[in-house]
Amino acid sequence: MQQRHTDIINLVNEKGRASVGEMSNKLGVSEVTIRHDLNKLEKEGFIRRVHGGATPHNTDNVSHRITVNYEHKRKMAMCAASLVEHGETIMIEGGSANALLAKELGKRSDVTIITPSSYIAHLMKETDVKIIVLGGLYQHESESMVGTLTRLCIKHTHFTKAFLGIDGLHPNTGFTSRNMMRADVGVAILEKGAQNIVITDSSKFGQVHNTPLYQFDQVDMVITDEDASLEYVHLLEKHNIKVVK
Repeated sequence: MQQRHTDIINLVNEKGRASVGEMSNKLGVSEVTIRHDLNKLEKEGFIRRVHGGATPHNTDNVSHRITVNYEHKRKMAMCAASLVEHGETIMIEGGSANALLAKELGKRSDVTIITPSSYIAHLMKETDVKIIVLGGLYQHESESMVGTLTRLCIKHTHFTKAFLGIDGLHPNTGFTSRNMMRADVGVAILEKGAQNIVITDSSKFGQVHNTPLYQFDQVDMVITDEDASLEYVHLLEKHNIKVVK
């Protein structure tokens, strides 16, 4: 491996997210060269490409992931919050965009949130929102509950809308996840038959991860950002999924 590639990996891991311009300035090479390096390093599994830069490979730390494409996620969260009605009980599965949705709903006191995410519950501690935290096996890296007990809790709760996250969307595989245990929880949520809404920025489009997640016919709506390509908008609409961006 070239020294420059090692320097890129170290910089990305140290900062949590590094922009192409920042890496170009620090390493003294052109942005074109950096983009070429990032493409190679992503294929080899060392980093993950995001819009304008890179993040560490497969990090599941929610606090870190909130900072990636933050403005897109904040706008998506505001859009999702506008769909929640007065007095409604909703499920928020977890993930960075969903954490921002919970934060947005924290400005209100007229909703009840059910969640397997201890991160989201902690985020809401200074609010008047009623929080129901599901039990289960605590998964440290995602700060979320998973496993048999979590699925049982979901079975015995009722909600009208479910807000869910994904790690990848591809025409050949549908929605996928990099976390098998969280995927299992997501599937259990979908089986409740509520209105299922996926919140995801368009950087996930075209990606495939190891665990199958949702079928197209299980999802009612996808909230994404304005950078979403027409190819993927049409793909979702072809499967009768409403796309909001």
